[in-house]
Amino acid sequence: MSGRAQLMWDEAVTGYDFGPGHPMDPVRLALTRRLVSAFGLDREMEVVGAKPAGESTLRLVHREDYIEAVKAASADPRAADGAYGIGTLDDPAFAGMHEVSSLIAGLSVGAAEAVWRGDALHAVNFAGGLHHAMPGGAAGFCIYNDASLAIARLLELGAERVAYVDVDVHHGDGVQAAFWEDPRVLTISLHEHPRTLFPQTGWPEETGGGVGEGSAVNVALPAGTGDAGWLRAFHAVVPELIADFRPQVLVTQHGADTHFEDPLAHLAVSLDAQRAVQMVCHGLAHEYAEGRWVALGGGGYAVTDVVPRSWTHLVGIAAGREIAPETVIPEGWRQEVFARTRELGPVRMTDGRWPVSFRGWEDGYDPADRLDQAVLAVRRAVFPLRGLLA
Repeated sequence: MSGRAQLMWDEAVTGYDFGPGHPMDPVRLALTRRLVSAFGLDREMEVVGAKPAGESTLRLVHREDYIEAVKAASADPRAADGAYGIGTLDDPAFAGMHEVSSLIAGLSVGAAEAVWRGDALHAVNFAGGLHHAMPGGAAGFCIYNDASLAIARLLELGAERVAYVDVDVHHGDGVQAAFWEDPRVLTISLHEHPRTLFPQTGWPEETGGGVGEGSAVNVALPAGTGDAGWLRAFHAVVPELIADFRPQVLVTQHGADTHFEDPLAHLAVSLDAQRAVQMVCHGLAHEYAEGRWVALGGGGYAVTDVVPRSWTHLVGIAAGREIAPETVIPEGWRQEVFARTRELGPVRMTDGRWPVSFRGWEDGYDPADRLDQAVLAVRRAVFPLRGLLA
């Protein structure tokens, strides 16, 4: 095991572009990469590219007819078949969509391979985390499900236990669906309640099927949940399940759209709380998975103020060079933000809420509190299936 962290990157990922006005603006990727460089983090880790995922790899998760539909729309966007979720308002067809989607998937698969084979202890692909894509269709701004493909590749290489933790504001439905009946994969999603947010799945009662019953975990949080509640829920569920499962690899998805500035959702989480969870995930990888950690990006639509800072913190943690929250952001990066977006960039790597605090579950709960009700629901649904006390 080299112990060296890898940053998966290819400038071509900025071609994942659904067009003007679409919330998933690829400037978020470019600005994250520039901020990583501005802090010198790319000198603390190996920056690595990867080949686009080939068809045999894509078929580990996706149906052949869907892959062919993506390729057809990629060659001629006018040929997009809405039956596959392509050419919709969420997922408009664009020229080259197969190629760039395959590249993002290839980077996540490459990250998984590097970690499993010992070429790196940690690997980050912040262009990845496209967790809504289903085996037979696009959904929620996601064409190919790179997170599922990375996990499937780990299983193909011989992994027997892979844990997936998803803290995007939206339910990690595509990853859950891919491994619904597979006890080798534990999927945990912490998200806004499906009553109030796409994709309207991720209820606590969704616990996996067949021999995989108990391997899907859904923490559905009430709209308006802030730092203290978000961290309380995470700590009340995730560490205990990871300790019980003892994965050989930890794969995490760090969508930044839980933030209070995000325009597409209704949680009220700060950058500082996001950083806190990133640090916990890093610690869980070391405690239970011999350090093997694949960290992915995900959603996030406050593309200048939030996403680059959140994912740069993630890269810094993986590189072993955490950025202190009070750190002033280099002026050169802020100038680039203005040149690209005509917006003023943030000044510091914090929202001013560090250190974040929360009340631990072990201190008791209030059955009348909506947040505690959400935690109780998932513990009662899943923990007994895994032989744990609810």
